[in-house]
Amino acid sequence: MKSSAQVIGLPVISIQNGVQLGQVKSLVINPEKGTVDFLIVDQENWEISMKAIPFRNVIGIGEFAVTVEEERAVLDLNVIPIANELVNKKIAIKQAKVMTRKGQLLGEATEFYIDEETGQITGIEVQIGNDSRIIRADHVITYGKDLLIVHEDAQQTLVSNVDALLSLKGTQVEPLIEQIVPKSFENEIDELRKKQIDMLTGKRVLKDIFDANGQVLISKDTILTKEDVMRAQEEGPDVVIELSMNVE
Repeated sequence: MKSSAQVIGLPVISIQNGVQLGQVKSLVINPEKGTVDFLIVDQENWEISMKAIPFRNVIGIGEFAVTVEEERAVLDLNVIPIANELVNKKIAIKQAKVMTRKGQLLGEATEFYIDEETGQITGIEVQIGNDSRIIRADHVITYGKDLLIVHEDAQQTLVSNVDALLSLKGTQVEPLIEQIVPKSFENEIDELRKKQIDMLTGKRVLKDIFDANGQVLISKDTILTKEDVMRAQEEGPDVVIELSMNVE
């Protein structure tokens, strides 16, 4: 299993003639399947069009290189309509807000992990307040440009590190010792509100945020305080989501 950061920047090597064909510039995500379907390849003399490797053409992703059988494995993006379509969806995962299907904001995605054999996304690392945890990919309902929607029970099956995620590969997952222990509903709400405050306090608001009556609740360019975030929470989850998507 590899993180996206471990793949991006790797040289692409042709096994057939032992030359470098470029390096991995980015990963193209298929949001319907939860997979990395293409690797975008960058090379200085490829200025006219973008090049991509279908993941099925990848022989291996090692510590020092991505290998393909031959140069023909690298294709012009213009001749792969599905790749162009996926690129235009701009699903990056990193920096997307992570929200449950009932509208609870969990945190912000900071990294994701893939199975280097299949391209399947296996986990999403999420910054939750001052803590970092990994959500199993099978809990993700929707991969969106700005939001990842996850099942309600994602909170109860967070793992603390990649080793824990690896131990779940190919198994029917049971709760682990290092996973977050389920709390009462009331305690979960309190904890979630604290995490939202930690995540948003100190951020600058990029646009006016309105309350349920259409009045400006928080003005553009406000540097958020704890009290600002609490006022947004009192207005409901829709206002918190709007606020979280418009800060920097």
